[in-house]
Amino acid sequence: MNEHYYLELCENPVQFENASSVNNVFFDEANKQVFAVRSGGATGVVVKGPEDKSSVAFRMDDKGEVKCIKFSIGNKILAVQRTPKSVDFINFIPDYPHLEFSQECKMKNASILGFCWTNWNEIVFITDQGIEFYQVLPDKRSLKLLKSQSINVNWYMYCPETAVILLSTTFQGNVLQPFAFKSGTMSKMSKFEIELPVVPKPAKLNLSERDIAVANIYGQLYVMYLKHHSRTTDSPCAEVVLYQLPREGSVKKTNVLKLNTTGKFALNVVDNLVVVHHQSTQTSIIFDIKLREPDCALNVHQPVLPPRSIHPYRIPLTGPSAVPSQPPVPCELWFLTCSVCSPSASGYQWYLQVKLPPTVNLLQDKGKLIDFLLRRRDCKMVILSVCSQMLNGEDKGSLTVVATVFDKLNQVFKEYLEAEQTYTVVSTSSCCTTFL
Repeated sequence: MNEHYYLELCENPVQFENASSVNNVFFDEANKQVFAVRSGGATGVVVKGPEDKSSVAFRMDDKGEVKCIKFSIGNKILAVQRTPKSVDFINFIPDYPHLEFSQECKMKNASILGFCWTNWNEIVFITDQGIEFYQVLPDKRSLKLLKSQSINVNWYMYCPETAVILLSTTFQGNVLQPFAFKSGTMSKMSKFEIELPVVPKPAKLNLSERDIAVANIYGQLYVMYLKHHSRTTDSPCAEVVLYQLPREGSVKKTNVLKLNTTGKFALNVVDNLVVVHHQSTQTSIIFDIKLREPDCALNVHQPVLPPRSIHPYRIPLTGPSAVPSQPPVPCELWFLTCSVCSPSASGYQWYLQVKLPPTVNLLQDKGKLIDFLLRRRDCKMVILSVCSQMLNGEDKGSLTVVATVFDKLNQVFKEYLEAEQTYTVVSTSSCCTTFL
C-alpha cells in the first residue's frame, strides 16, 4: 500500500508549543525557524529549527503584542516588530551587550507591513509606502539607512534563496515590482504585470498573496500565479502560470501548469517539482517544468503523475493522558498541506518529501520516467531498479524502449565526463599560470 503514495511528510518534525491565548507562534521562512512566544516574551521565547543545534531559548521584556519576530542569518541579531512604526533589535553576538535598540521607519505616515533579513547585519523594512534597506551596527546599537524606494505597496513576498523581495503595487495589485539584495546593494529588477482573468470595474485590489508564490526552480527564480477562471468560460479549470524573473532583462511568462479541476489549492516546491494540493479531494499532483508534452505547446504541462494523497501520518499521543497501548492519533493532512514546512495548529513543523520508488509503476512512459528520475535527488538506486525491471522483470521493455533509456543514461554520463574534463583543463591551466 505504501507504493501508492509518492509524497510524504518527514519522519522527524519540529515540535513546539501550540498557539494559545498566552502563546503566539511565528514562522521565519528564511531560517526555517519556529518561534513560540509566551506572554510577549516575558515568560520565555523558544526558537526551534530543522536541526537541534539551531534551538534557542531566552526571555525578553513584554513591551506589547509581538507582530513579527525573526533572527538574522546565524542567529546573531534578533528583530521584533511590536508596532506599525518601528522594529526593535537585540544583540545575540557573544561579548556584545544584550540590550534592545529600536529603529523607526523613515517614511512619514507609513506603516511597516513586515521586514526581511538579507544578511546577518542587513535588513529591509517593507512599508505601505515603499522599502527601506538598512545596515545594522550591533556595536553602536543603531542602524544606517543604505537605500530606500518610495512605492505604494499592497503586500510583499520574499525568496530567501535569491534574496529577492516582490512588491504588489497599483489598485488591482497585479503589477509586481521585484528588488534584489546582495552585499549591501539593492537593485531594482524589471516590473511586470500579472494577466488577470477578469478586470474589475471600478478598479479594486484583485490579486492576493494567497494566489502568488515565489520559488527557485532549477536555479531560476519564478513567480507562480494560481489563476482561477470564471465558470462561464470555455475552460473553467484552474491553472498555475509561471513567470521567470531574470536578474537583468524583462520578465517572461514561461510555463502553464494545467490543474484540470477547480477549487481551493496550495502550492509547494520540492526537489524542483511544483506540488499542487487540492482541498476538496485532499490529493496532490506534481509538475516538472523540464518535461515537455509532445502534443501540447512547449510551455504547457500536464501533471507528471496521477493525483494521490500524502502518505498518512499518525502523531503519537504524549503527556500524562497517553496510554502505552493507545493507537496514535491520525493527522489531518489537508490542513498541513496549506503550510507544509510551516507550523501547524497541531504543534508540529513538517517538511514535504518526494518518494521516488512509487513513480516507477505510476509513470508508464519509461523514457519520460528516466528523464524525471535523473533530475531528482537520491535517484541512482531507483534508476537501477528501472533498468533491472526492463531487462529481467516480468514486464520486459522492448528493444526500442531499452535503447531510449540507455541513450538517455549515456548522454548524462557523457555530459559528466565532459564537465570533469573541462574542470581538469581549467585547474591545470590555473596551476601553470601560478607557476609561471
